[in-house]
Amino acid sequence: MARYSRLQKLGSYMRPHWKPAFWGVLSLLIVNAVGVYIPLLIRNAIDTLQVATKFDQVFNYVLLILLLASIMWGIRMVSRILLFGVGRQVEFDLKQQIFNHLLTLEPSYFAVNTVGDLINRATSDLDNIRRLVGFAVLSLANTAFAYALTLPVMLGIDVRLTLLAIAVYPVMLVLVQLFSDKLRIQQLAVQEELSAMSDLIQEDMSGISVIKIYAQEENERRAFRNSNAQLLSANLELAKTRNFLFPLLGGLASISLLVLLSAGGGAIAKGEISIGDFVALLIYVERLVFPTALLGFTITAYQRGEVSVDRIESILTVEAQIKDAAGAVEIPTPVIGEIAASNLNYTYPGAKTPALKNVNFTIKPGETVAVVGAIGSGKSTLANALPRLLDIDPGELFLDGHDITEVKLNQLRGAIAYVPQESFLFGTTIKNNIRYGNPLAEQPEVESAAKQAQIHPEILNFPQQYKTVVGERGITLSGGQRQRTALARALLVDAPVLILDDALSSVDNQTATDILHNLATGTDRKTVIFISHQMSAAATADRIFVMEKGEIVQSGTHAELVGQPGLYQYLWNQQKLEELLH
Repeated sequence: MARYSRLQKLGSYMRPHWKPAFWGVLSLLIVNAVGVYIPLLIRNAIDTLQVATKFDQVFNYVLLILLLASIMWGIRMVSRILLFGVGRQVEFDLKQQIFNHLLTLEPSYFAVNTVGDLINRATSDLDNIRRLVGFAVLSLANTAFAYALTLPVMLGIDVRLTLLAIAVYPVMLVLVQLFSDKLRIQQLAVQEELSAMSDLIQEDMSGISVIKIYAQEENERRAFRNSNAQLLSANLELAKTRNFLFPLLGGLASISLLVLLSAGGGAIAKGEISIGDFVALLIYVERLVFPTALLGFTITAYQRGEVSVDRIESILTVEAQIKDAAGAVEIPTPVIGEIAASNLNYTYPGAKTPALKNVNFTIKPGETVAVVGAIGSGKSTLANALPRLLDIDPGELFLDGHDITEVKLNQLRGAIAYVPQESFLFGTTIKNNIRYGNPLAEQPEVESAAKQAQIHPEILNFPQQYKTVVGERGITLSGGQRQRTALARALLVDAPVLILDDALSSVDNQTATDILHNLATGTDRKTVIFISHQMSAAATADRIFVMEKGEIVQSGTHAELVGQPGLYQYLWNQQKLEELLH
């Protein structure tokens, strides 16, 4: 049943390209029909020479055979171009589907499925499917046509000799069936080990600084050697099976020639068959030897493709947990930025303790609210819940009075600019990083956002200023520069709600305070949610939420909270003490 399902999937991959596939297969049919006709011409030429020396007639046969062979070659090239082209088109389509589908999935999917494995599936596994759709389809069609057209003609020449010659072929088919599952399992092991190695390489290249700092090069070499050895072992097991099976198939196919040679001589001597017929039978058997021997390579392509279809479909069949609800609505524009929570609860999959517990608040449009608390108190979970990066329940979070689970995701996320803890930058220019959310923004707009984020003067000191390439993940910038560049990117989209999830942790207290002050003043104020451990900056907010174990345990202004015994007073005094000690 599973195999039938894979064949259905292959059919669905090829369906958009059925025309070139049809013409490619039809070309193969013509090639095989001509290939069956040529041995009959050779037979006629030989029989003509036996009767009388008619070189003119034989020469005509030679010219006709040469012409037909040339036509065969041309049509065969057309069939290869068409079918291999279909393989390339299917590969292109699947790459687009995978990439588009991955963009619909929530961040939690990528926490479970590693980048190296996903890259391997989008490259190595797609390459296997391309070979299956191109090479394997061509080989299978060629083999089917060769048998379907050749065997009837052979039987028409001599039934006994034909049956003797092909008697070994059922044995070959049984062998193929016996080894089929083993080859598939071994191929799956190879693909999984290849994914594991890709994960290791990707992780080590990303964390090369940590490896150097802790002098762990030898441990990483050992880990790579182990992974490489496991991949080698899996490949050798697969190669062992293939190297036993495929030469055996080729050898069995060649036995049919030996059987025909030994039995054909006696038939000629008895006058049961002419020399021309015998030569034609030899050519036909030779025609069947090649596609039969090629069956081994076709099996390899099929087994690889079969495994890869499963691995690709395991991505494409994953449904996004966070998506537009049926009948999703749009909030009337302009969005003013009022945010409310009503008994907001959230527990991470597999966790026993809720990360958010009975959270209730209302944030007015244009208000700046700081969220403070110890590590693990639920601050980042709250930040991720607001733009629906987490799959929260309906009726718990609201934007402008609308349940965010019923709002179209594009509009919701367009209304919220979110700067997470990890200030990810792309390996392009500073200008392109800042205008990532609005790629058509002009230089003055980019500079205005950079000034608000207080990164503009430092950018002017860079060698290429705004055209400076920051390197992969912004590696050429300091932590504070990365954070302020990410903040400028969020400010440029000019969303009514701005969430800063500890996004100024690498910026000094004074600069962070100045940035918050700029955001909280002016005519075009945003609703700002500032999550931070920097108590001095948080103290400037209109209100402060204090979180502990997923709950808001205190709420009020700095002046109100600092005079109350409780967690906020403790955190404030602790920071002041640390500042004195430093």
